[in-house]
Amino acid sequence: MRRSDREIVGLSNILAVLDQCEIMRIGLCEGNKPYIVPMNFAYEAIDTDLMIYFHGASEGKKLDMIAKNSNACFEADCCYKTLTAESACNWSAEFQSVMGEGKISLVTDEARRIHALDVIMKRYGFEGKPSYKLQSLKAVTILQICVTSITGKSKRKL
Repeated sequence: MRRSDREIVGLSNILAVLDQCEIMRIGLCEGNKPYIVPMNFAYEAIDTDLMIYFHGASEGKKLDMIAKNSNACFEADCCYKTLTAESACNWSAEFQSVMGEGKISLVTDEARRIHALDVIMKRYGFEGKPSYKLQSLKAVTILQICVTSITGKSKRKL
């Protein structure tokens, strides 16, 4: 990271930023054409592995791309505030962001799919144990990124 003074150090601190983010953007690539899509997400740490879960439609461009190339990147940001100044060259911004890479795959095991949906529902505020209609479970695709690298950056007055 070029600005080490803005680096968020420690996985727990990076995850605290993710807890404040509403949307995560995943980046995929087909040939030399990049593709970015914003998605709802949730994460969980399993031993030393970090998994990020998403849910979406069971067909479409992102699934076609994932079938050809499992490499993915991701980005989430929060706390953005424009900082104005008299001179245009002195304008800036406050922010916090998280970026990383990993392997993206479809979750096909039914118990793991339900678990991932539970993690997503809890993240967005559902209390208790969610229940899902069988028809809805069949219609949704669950994706997971097994994170191989992650970094965080912050420029914020605390």
